[in-house]
Amino acid sequence: MNSTIDRQEKYASIKIHEEKLTSGVAPELKAEIVMLHHENYKNLIIDLTEVQYCDSSGLSAILVGYRTCRDNNGSFVLCGVQDHVRKLISISQLDNMLQQVPTFNEAVDLIFMEEVEKQLHKND
Repeated sequence: MNSTIDRQEKYASIKIHEEKLTSGVAPELKAEIVMLHHENYKNLIIDLTEVQYCDSSGLSAILVGYRTCRDNNGSFVLCGVQDHVRKLISISQLDNMLQQVPTFNEAVDLIFMEEVEKQLHKND
């Protein structure tokens, strides 16, 4: 899988440089998500700007990311979701579960906002 991983203090991001997120690519995405989890990243951004098509294998890999972050009290954000992928997420009734924002910068802002909210609730 052609991708770029960016590790920051509060989050990691994976930008997928593939047109199709299918069974040929999904196992590598899952492996990268697991690797980041083992590096103690609990907040993850998946940038799907270049992904025009996604099948059930790709959606399964996305869900691995979602569950990993959720189970570690982290945030999971998709950005740059194209129409076909957005429709698949909607048909699968996952649109209420998966946070989606238009741009990478908005995803970063969302992660930081949620981190602040967690700190405020921790101090209550």
